[in-house]
Amino acid sequence: MEITEKVAYLKGLAEGLSLDTETKEGKILSSMIDILDDIALELEDLKDADQELGDGLDAVSDDLEDVEDAVFGPEDEDEDEDEESEDCYATTCPNCGETVYFDESVLDEGEVLCPKCGEKLEFDRSDLEETTPEDSSDPD
Repeated sequence: MEITEKVAYLKGLAEGLSLDTETKEGKILSSMIDILDDIALELEDLKDADQELGDGLDAVSDDLEDVEDAVFGPEDEDEDEDEESEDCYATTCPNCGETVYFDESVLDEGEVLCPKCGEKLEFDRSDLEETTPEDSSDPD
C-alpha cells in the first residue's frame, strides 16, 4: 500500500468517525491529515521525478557507451591492440608553450599543428628513445 493510499484510508476513517472539525482536537486532526496528504503527494512527485531522472541517466549512459565504442573501438578487442592504441605522446610548443598530445599516427606523419597557435611541430623518429623489452634485447 502506497503512502497516498494510506493517507486516503486515514481520511476515510476520519470521515467515517464523523470527526467534528469544529472542536480543537478535530481541527488539529483534520489539519494533520491534510498535511500528511500534501507530504504524500510531494513524495509521489519526487518518486516520479527520480524515476524519470534515472531513465534519462540510463539513456545518456547508453549513448556515451556508443560514443566510446565509436571513438575507442569495442571493448572486446585483443588486449595487445588496446595497448598499442593507448600510446600517447606529448610535446611542448616552442612558440606558445602549450602541451600538445598526439598518438602514434601523428608521430608517423612527422608533424602536427599546435591547437593553440597553429605552429607546425615536426618530429624525427630517430630523436625518440622508447624503451621496450624488445629494444633492450636488440644489439642494434
